[in-house]
Amino acid sequence: MNLKELIPVGATATDTIEVAREMTVAHFHDDMPEVFGTPIMIYHMEVVAADVIGRYLPEGWVSVGVVVNVRHLAATPVGMKVTINAEVIAVDDNMITFKVEAYDPVDKIGEGTHVRAPVEMDRFLKRMKSKIEGVKN
Repeated sequence: MNLKELIPVGATATDTIEVAREMTVAHFHDDMPEVFGTPIMIYHMEVVAADVIGRYLPEGWVSVGVVVNVRHLAATPVGMKVTINAEVIAVDDNMITFKVEAYDPVDKIGEGTHVRAPVEMDRFLKRMKSKIEGVKN
């Protein structure tokens, strides 16, 4: 598969979510404030990046995250909306690189890069099954 022919540099996707308590640091650690957690922000950045290229991949293919380089810049409380943007900035033979950003109504709250690798789902699952069977033996 030639990714450079399939996936255009400059392709984008955006999603907006509302911060719920389950997305906060306090949900996992009672002594922490109820603000949007960094791992949850990164998760949403990965999902939006996957959405950018999902429409270009052949049937039976998905993408998996392989690199995350993100800074969490500002806290966002429960109830505020967060908008996440992802843009394809580079495509090579096996990987797609994205610029990712997140904003609440007041601040840019996150920025960085993310790299995803397309994988054929059947091949991926076969490898995971083999890995599991190898551990059992």
